[in-house]
Amino acid sequence: MRAGVVVAAQPGVEELAVQAEELGFHSFWLNDTPMVHGDPFVALSLCAKATSRIKLGIGVTSPALRSAPAAASGLASLNALAPGRIICGVGTGNTARRTLGMRPTTAATLEDFTAALQDLCAGRATEYREGDRVRDIRFLHTGAHVNTADPIEFVVAALLGPKAAAVAGHRGTGLISFGLLDPTAWHTLHDARRRAAQGASREPGSRSDSYLIASVHILKENEDPHGDAARDATGHVVMSLLAFAADTAADRHAFVGQLGPEEREAVQRYLDRRGTTATAPDRHTKLYPNYLGRIAPEDRDLVLPSLMNTLALVGTRDELLTRTTALEQAGVDELVIQPVIDPPTEMAQLVELLA
Repeated sequence: MRAGVVVAAQPGVEELAVQAEELGFHSFWLNDTPMVHGDPFVALSLCAKATSRIKLGIGVTSPALRSAPAAASGLASLNALAPGRIICGVGTGNTARRTLGMRPTTAATLEDFTAALQDLCAGRATEYREGDRVRDIRFLHTGAHVNTADPIEFVVAALLGPKAAAVAGHRGTGLISFGLLDPTAWHTLHDARRRAAQGASREPGSRSDSYLIASVHILKENEDPHGDAARDATGHVVMSLLAFAADTAADRHAFVGQLGPEEREAVQRYLDRRGTTATAPDRHTKLYPNYLGRIAPEDRDLVLPSLMNTLALVGTRDELLTRTTALEQAGVDELVIQPVIDPPTEMAQLVELLA
């Protein structure tokens, strides 16, 4: 299985990209969450100039955040800086929209957006709509402003399960998911993508790889799998689920209803500590600060063992190899980690684990 890394965009991130390339990582991703993290297009341009081999990914953008012309211009501009090394993750904007207090977009809108990006980034015209006004658009640049000759790899975020997998199948793209550690679930996604791909035309040079974003903690001898070190290394992923559950707790058919009593109690404590409620109109301003950042020591009790076991890869080297092998057999091509404690060390440990 290949190795990748995803971090937040910030000054100096290109130095981490260089280290990832030197360690042999396949990909280096930056989050596209405008009100929480820095801009990934700006940061990846620095990474593109500082590296020569590693793939550079946007993980992930959305039609609810950027118009197709704007996103395509950013992608094709990056492709001019790092020809053939750009990956674009696309999704409904589940987190990036909720951090604005808004809802994600639909799978149908996501599919139209993906198709438009594929057309524009390949130098083709595409249909662009604003209200009742529809026009064909294409890049009008001349010279080397953008690169539409080298292919850009697209992957669809599988947060809507089979619906997202169907978009990937229709558009001939890969998949990317967050914290999905169940091999059976990956088999289901891949089956849905294959069914949707029947009869669909593929983009020239397109790929359909699957990427899994997760946190990994390799236990030392006799280390507690739910101790402070493990909670610190994986807590950001667990807290992201608590934030989502808290944010949507008042919705009809809320996700929190799928959780057990202990997990639901943790969601309520998360709301209480953030000083908000599940119905407060400004709750997004309280729930998402430091999203996917290192957790505070006083929040370790919220990182429940049950949620760690579901969302994070924690275990001895042999245990983790068994789990990653099962995921690879289920069709996962690359494990992308989100390091928050000591990124260079965590990256080196992953490379050693997967070697």
